[in-house]
Order: sequence, then C-alpha cells, then structure tokens
Amino acid sequence: MDKRQAIGSWLSGPRAAAEDAGVDFGYRGQQLGLPEEGPGSIARPGRRLGALAVDWGICVLIAYGLITDGYGQATSNWALLLFFLMSVLTVGTVGFTPGKRLFGLRVVVLETGTVNPLRALLRTALLCVAIPALIWDRDGRGLHDRLAHTVEVRI
Repeated sequence: MDKRQAIGSWLSGPRAAAEDAGVDFGYRGQQLGLPEEGPGSIARPGRRLGALAVDWGICVLIAYGLITDGYGQATSNWALLLFFLMSVLTVGTVGFTPGKRLFGLRVVVLETGTVNPLRALLRTALLCVAIPALIWDRDGRGLHDRLAHTVEVRI
C-alpha cells in the first residue's frame, strides 16, 4: 500500500476502509427486515427533515397567529408545546403527523406495526430534546426511535 492509498482510506472514513477489507454492511433497514426501496423501506434523512420542517412551520404559524400575536421567545416556546402535542396525538393515533403524511412517511413499531400513545409520548419527548434525534445508527434510525422501538418508513 502506498501513501496515497493510506491517506485515501483515512479520508473516506472507517466504513469505506472496512468495505475495502470485505465487510458487507448491507442496506439501511436490512437488519430490521425491511425492504431496500419502496413502501416499507427506511425513510431517508431528506424526507424526514422536510416533514419536520413542515410540522414545525405549522406549529410556529399557529403560535404566532393565535397565541402570541407576534414573534418572540414566547412564540418559540408555544410552538414547541404545540409540536409536542401534535406529534403525540397524531403519531399515537394514526402513525404520522401532517408533515410526515405530506412526505409519504409513517412511524411504525416493528413488532406490531402500530404506535401506541405511550411509545409516541416517549418518542416525541426525546425528539423535542433534539440530541437523541441527532444520534443515528447504521440503519438511519435516531436514538429517539431506537429507545421507543419505532422506525420511520415510507408509505
């Protein structure tokens, strides 16, 4: 191995170096028994962020227009409370928020297929803290999904 190969493997990261050594990671969701593409596959980060932006925008508009009548710190606090309530109620009953539905996503439990309100409460509380949502596993599930035993899939 020359210096260029050593530097290249270091720059491309440990996953690329492991794949070059023959390790097969598979696709996202393979360990969970989900398909690689199409309905039922793991939701990609772009769709998830888009759905989150739509849901947050709805909550900010409601807080701005109906509760605080102006934009300030109170608006953000009310928006977070509205986001929490909307997520717990909609994910706990139908499995998706308005933003998730718009982007064709649904939250499911692998064992049963439906999310009960307690799991939705735990998942949403961890999502509102934000740090667990920023820590992902190799399947693309956030820590909030792993702790609630849920997964966000495409419809």
